[in-house]
Amino acid sequence: MKRSVVLIFTVIIFATAGSAATATFNKDIAPILYQHCAICHRPGEVAPFSLLTYQDASKRASLIATVTERRYMPPWKPEPGYGRFADERRLTDAQIALIKEWATNGAPEGNPADKPELPAFADGWQGGKPDRIFTLPSRFALAADGPDQFRCFVMPLNLDHEAFVSAFEFRPDNRRIVHHALIFVDSTGAARQRAGSDGSYPCFGGAGVSGAGLIGGWAPGALPAPAVDDYSQPVPQGSDIIVQIHYHPSGKPESDQSSLGLIFSGPPKKGRTAATVIGGRINIPPGDAHYVVKGQVVLPRDVEVSFIAPHAHYLAKDMKITAHLPDGSTVPLIWIKDWDFNWQGRYRYEKPVELPKDTRIELEYVFDNSENNPRNPAHPPVRVRWGEQTADEMALAFLGVLLPTPQDARDFARQIALQNLEAFLYEGLNIDDLSSAIGGQQRARLQQALRLFDRNQNGILDAAERAALLKLLRGNN
Repeated sequence: MKRSVVLIFTVIIFATAGSAATATFNKDIAPILYQHCAICHRPGEVAPFSLLTYQDASKRASLIATVTERRYMPPWKPEPGYGRFADERRLTDAQIALIKEWATNGAPEGNPADKPELPAFADGWQGGKPDRIFTLPSRFALAADGPDQFRCFVMPLNLDHEAFVSAFEFRPDNRRIVHHALIFVDSTGAARQRAGSDGSYPCFGGAGVSGAGLIGGWAPGALPAPAVDDYSQPVPQGSDIIVQIHYHPSGKPESDQSSLGLIFSGPPKKGRTAATVIGGRINIPPGDAHYVVKGQVVLPRDVEVSFIAPHAHYLAKDMKITAHLPDGSTVPLIWIKDWDFNWQGRYRYEKPVELPKDTRIELEYVFDNSENNPRNPAHPPVRVRWGEQTADEMALAFLGVLLPTPQDARDFARQIALQNLEAFLYEGLNIDDLSSAIGGQQRARLQQALRLFDRNQNGILDAAERAALLKLLRGNN
């Protein structure tokens, strides 16, 4: 009898302990979903379903466990240990294990008293009321299915003087289909000429016109950066805004007419610019599953790096960017092992990364042009070269650079552009290959110089012609 009583109590104790340790939606899973997933997985947002309620989450428990274990969701590409970024969406190993346990045990709901309050999301302009609000010049209609669409919308600023933008905020109209957006300033008028009667044109990768300067971007979950007057960005008189939007079909006909808000301030007191690291010539044979592209720039002075934005198209699979300091040490800037063009981003560091003069920033990208790459747009694979179209490839990284004065930023940008030009010329490339890395007016001057120094008129400079051109450009800088 005593043995039976002891056995019963033992079973009860173990059963109670097991029950207490079982993860539940209300106590364990809801806090994770509300913090990391609800920004997209809620009514009216770009995700295909909501995860705010137990009913929504429990019927997808197995799917949630699978995509989080594979780290496909939430979409956060940088590897841990390669840069410390603000607003990281990466789940911890413990959180992933908890979700898996919950799904394996039948996705129990748990005690309603344990459920946290639903997250609150701000309506309207999250960064404060903008000084000027622009709405896309036309409502874009998207079919129920078919391929994703990339569209550039041109909005004239109608400025009769130079202005200075200290902050921007993109506000999607139809969050079910707006996947992400990039914001550019065009001072050349090229985008306006390219746009149709509806004020837009198809584009891919970037703005599709030479000389457009990137202001920033938006993706689901991104919060607008606060206005910083000291680092305001000059916008020349007569400039246009280009908003490139990536649209993703929702399964039914949709339309969108998103908005952009700008906050203006006085002239900048400090310098802000971008350092572009460009990979070398791209010429990927069909079937090559491990094609490596490298590139580098050497910093001409001490800088602070505020953000980094790697860029390639569909064939890239691995990208690593590292800073090699003059003392021989290294600073990892970013490493993405599973690049996905649909989830590219601009990653802002928790605090600016200080890099001294003569630091060498190296880029190394790996491309997969094989039939086994599910993102390869060509079946069977074809040879792929550098270019801006869907079927082309790129290997770029944009680094946001902070400097003491605006003049320092202008000087720094010229020096970096000269390095990139020199690297391209020594690889036997012509000026047209720099369309995504060099601004419009500067590119026009370089094209003129190329024609002047190209004695045999073959579009490529030989060693003597390169040396003469670079000597002139260095002298002007």
